[in-house]
Amino acid sequence: MKVLLSFLVCLLGLVTQAQRQCGSSEYTRLNPAVFANTPLTSSYQRDTVRDEILTVPVVIHVLYNTSTQNISDQQILSQLAVLNNDFRRMNADAAQTPGAFATAAADCRIMFCLAQVDPRGRPARGIIRKYTTKSAFSLDDAVKFSAAGGDDAWDSRKYLNIWVCNLQGNTIGYASLPGSQADKDGVVIQYNAFGTTGILQPAFNKGRTTTHEVGHWLGLKHIWGDNACGSDGIEDTPPQAGYNINCPVFPRMSTCSSNASGDMFMNFMDYTNDACMNLFTHGQKKKMRSLFAVGGPRNSFMSSFACDSTLASGADLPTPATPPTQPVEVARPIVSAFPNPVVQSLTITASEGYILTGKSIVLTNSNGIALKYIQQASSERVQMDMSAYPAGVYLIQVGIGAERQVQKIVKP
Repeated sequence: MKVLLSFLVCLLGLVTQAQRQCGSSEYTRLNPAVFANTPLTSSYQRDTVRDEILTVPVVIHVLYNTSTQNISDQQILSQLAVLNNDFRRMNADAAQTPGAFATAAADCRIMFCLAQVDPRGRPARGIIRKYTTKSAFSLDDAVKFSAAGGDDAWDSRKYLNIWVCNLQGNTIGYASLPGSQADKDGVVIQYNAFGTTGILQPAFNKGRTTTHEVGHWLGLKHIWGDNACGSDGIEDTPPQAGYNINCPVFPRMSTCSSNASGDMFMNFMDYTNDACMNLFTHGQKKKMRSLFAVGGPRNSFMSSFACDSTLASGADLPTPATPPTQPVEVARPIVSAFPNPVVQSLTITASEGYILTGKSIVLTNSNGIALKYIQQASSERVQMDMSAYPAGVYLIQVGIGAERQVQKIVKP
């Protein structure tokens, strides 16, 4: 009997551990958003352009008490890839979306980069590692303050701060709402539920905890509205009685299901396992992107230059106290962009043995705002449609680090 009882206790513990526990609802109750974030200055505000790709600079604060918690760069980069795939609907498991919900699924056209410029205008790599004497953190936000054993946020008007640490209990993540107190604004993720490689919990090993919490950071509620048959305020997410866990079989009918398709349990804002999440809807896309419009609590990101160290002299960045520790890179003729000036289509090709395939390509305007982003070029010849952009000066950046090249493009 004692052996059986011990087995049942262990089994219950495993089931509890495997269930997603998002602390955002409780955190929001304790820390209501008051729209305290303000734009950089009125002169730097600009509105979004329909369907432009919005790029969010990210800084990862890794707080570790043991070597296991000090996750690798590979684990961090794997999480960044998941964010970019999920918010662009480029995730491989998008094909698993049931046909009944396929038309509701959206490419949100939001992407994320590791910050290349720190708040003082110096070159950076977007990753901070810091030993802490705290064995675990809670919802009290100690992880966000150096004085409390965590690490201070970078300017939350220009950076998405993500703290990766060991969280108490079964909570694997929580996020602040748009408009939250600036020094607390960001996302906190359990270290073994972050990314797709490294030591990870089996049910949370595809990076969807961070996708879910960044959804909160961009104003989304849980799909069931945190109430029985509640509303998340999004028209194209059907009502459901509550959260779903594990991997339900489609269709999953709840007491609130008003159609044959049942619950949208594969939505990133439900509580199902990572392997069973695969979509944001058009309504959720509209909600998230609206935050970047003029007057919105995330509009300041439209003036952030932090994704590209070659643009670190932007007017919203303070003058560095000391000279940069890295030299400014000189463009080399390793790619060709033509015609230049361009009116309709720009062709980018490699030269001098440079391999273009697999390289990132970013198109920005003269203010450093990313307009198009190709994460990995699929061939040695890339076409960019420039017809929708107004006359002006644009920059093409190919590659990163020592092999980066930046070219000026003119559209008359």
